[in-house]
Amino acid sequence: MLKLHNLSRVYQTDDVETLALNNVNIEIAKGEFVAIMGPSGCGKSTLLNTIGMLDSPTSGQYFFQDQDISGFSEAQLSAIRKKNIGFIFQNFNLIDELTVAENIELALLYHNIPAAERQQRVAKVMDKVGIAHRAKHMPSQLSGGQQQRVAVARAVVGDQAMILADEPTGNLDSAHGQEVMEMLQALNDEGTTIVMVTHSPAHADFAKRTINLFDGHVVTENVRAA
Repeated sequence: MLKLHNLSRVYQTDDVETLALNNVNIEIAKGEFVAIMGPSGCGKSTLLNTIGMLDSPTSGQYFFQDQDISGFSEAQLSAIRKKNIGFIFQNFNLIDELTVAENIELALLYHNIPAAERQQRVAKVMDKVGIAHRAKHMPSQLSGGQQQRVAVARAVVGDQAMILADEPTGNLDSAHGQEVMEMLQALNDEGTTIVMVTHSPAHADFAKRTINLFDGHVVTENVRAA
């Protein structure tokens, strides 16, 4: 599904140059569940943001679905991102002034989907993640686990082929974290490609492959036995 070839990302300020990613080479196949691990500051979030086309590499190539997108404009990247990629964040990133259903529907508003179809899709995905009974609630009325369920629903409502999850259980207790991981595993079982940044070895065990970063390098890759 994607391939990073000799990809590097340098952040430059007036007097400091930070090499966040250093000649990274990664391939991720359609339908994989990949965990990215490593110490704080090793480049995990930069890698995820680059894969998600929210950040651009300084050098190297990025192939997405066999197309080299390294030199694409922001408009071109945005079009690919909206069609193919859903995001799940540690802090949920829900809009406080919108209901659960409205937060999820927001992901469909940029796709010229008729209102009736949007509502049908939202209802279906809310039922799928067990949040339908909270459709008219505001985010502040939900527990952390319920808010992350809404975030998962928002990420998948557009039938995106790939989900990028940045510490999706970081703000949850162990029970709710386990629930979110089981939801991600179920989505992967249905064919969704998942790339997840995590500090938790237990949650990384849900993935079929773990990529370990250190100082912007890929140092090891581990494949879980079937």
